[in-house]
Amino acid sequence: MKHFSGFWRRCAILALFALLALNATESAAEDERWVALVRKYSAPENAAVLNRPLPLEVLARWWDALGDDVLTQLVEQAFKDNKDMKTARAKVMESRASLGIAKSANMPVVDTTDYWYRTRTSENNGTGNGQTVGLYHLGVDASWELDLFGRNADSISAAAATLEADYASLHDAWVSLSAEVALTYISLRTLQSRLDIAEKNLTLQTDTLDLVRSQYAAGLTNALALAQARYSVEETRATIPTLKANIEQTVNALAILVGEVPGSLLLARERKPLPKPDASVLIGIPAEAVRQRPDIRAAERRLAAQTATRKSAEKDLLPSFSLIGSIGLESLSSGNLLFGDSLGFNIGPRITLPIFHGGAIRKNIKVQSAKEEQLLAAYEKTVLNAVAEVRNALTSNLRERERNASLARGVEAASEACESAEDLYINGLADFSNVIITQQALLSLEDDYASSEGAMVSNIVNLFKALGGGWEPLAPSLSAQQKE
Repeated sequence: MKHFSGFWRRCAILALFALLALNATESAAEDERWVALVRKYSAPENAAVLNRPLPLEVLARWWDALGDDVLTQLVEQAFKDNKDMKTARAKVMESRASLGIAKSANMPVVDTTDYWYRTRTSENNGTGNGQTVGLYHLGVDASWELDLFGRNADSISAAAATLEADYASLHDAWVSLSAEVALTYISLRTLQSRLDIAEKNLTLQTDTLDLVRSQYAAGLTNALALAQARYSVEETRATIPTLKANIEQTVNALAILVGEVPGSLLLARERKPLPKPDASVLIGIPAEAVRQRPDIRAAERRLAAQTATRKSAEKDLLPSFSLIGSIGLESLSSGNLLFGDSLGFNIGPRITLPIFHGGAIRKNIKVQSAKEEQLLAAYEKTVLNAVAEVRNALTSNLRERERNASLARGVEAASEACESAEDLYINGLADFSNVIITQQALLSLEDDYASSEGAMVSNIVNLFKALGGGWEPLAPSLSAQQKE
């Protein structure tokens, strides 16, 4: 019997070393697979890389490159007070607590078991007499599962990866929020610029109407010219209420983003020009910048968490080893409970080996493996989308600059045409309809040019967002939480 026990002990040790070696091989293979995947989709030929690298410090606080103090203040206020950010922070706190729960599985479990009850036996127990018995018990039960095969370690790894994924999701929420604040702010300044243009043109057309009225009163022009001047003025005036309504809606949207009550955000109501980005911010984009995107990190860590969950499920097929024991005082009489003769204890190992669960364990392994494949596909798609967003932002910026240059030349030509048409009309050499046409063309081109100016700044913001920029204010907060 002694030799038999030694044989099984040696078998168990060999099996344990074989399992550890297998896990090490699988981990190395998975690490190599993830590295190859990142290199494949983040390679320079697939990422957007310009002439020379853009310092990552610029990406960390990209809004500083826009040179607008009001925008910087709004972005920092949004980080502190935005409601979605508070939700994301609470999610991280939840995951940190879940990690603590997973780690506690490696610690012993100790419970107190105190009870008292009375029982009476039936009189039909063979003796003809029923008995009333009381039992008093004070004790402590303990158990400790030995994680020989790493089941608990895999659960801890899954919880840790989930926490890292939620940190990345918090970062992603901040990146999205800072970009949304900037885009809304740019939209506000663009609308204000368009309102300035409409009011300026309304003044110009009103002056023209006064001139036509004077000429009509002097008999130098006809009623058609007067009517044309009047409807041109009213057409331009009709655009102003819509622009003002859009401005109010945009200010309210901005207030919600920074966590204020709509109508109370006075900071953005004063009209200011569009931010003027530093021209050097688009000189170069580093290939590794795409890897800074928090959604990529979140997808990768969720995949890692599911991989650990699948490994833990596979180890449900293996035996579990626990040490269990209890110590306590037990007596039929409360008066004798605290004496030494009432002391009792038990301690010993417990081995549990799954034999029949109706196939549930193996089916759960298949479920976890299928989830792992889903998250792998989601991770690959996230990387592809990231590269596409960067390329799209760069292309949009380039094409909008070309459009903006054409609109600038158009505004200059329309302004010259408007002056010439007015001079020709005043000198009686052209019809008033030419004045109307040129004034409307000037208003349309100036409006499009203002929108284009806003679009160029928005494209820069979209590029920073596509690169995952904006982590600098978040980093100190996360570092402090991780040290807790």
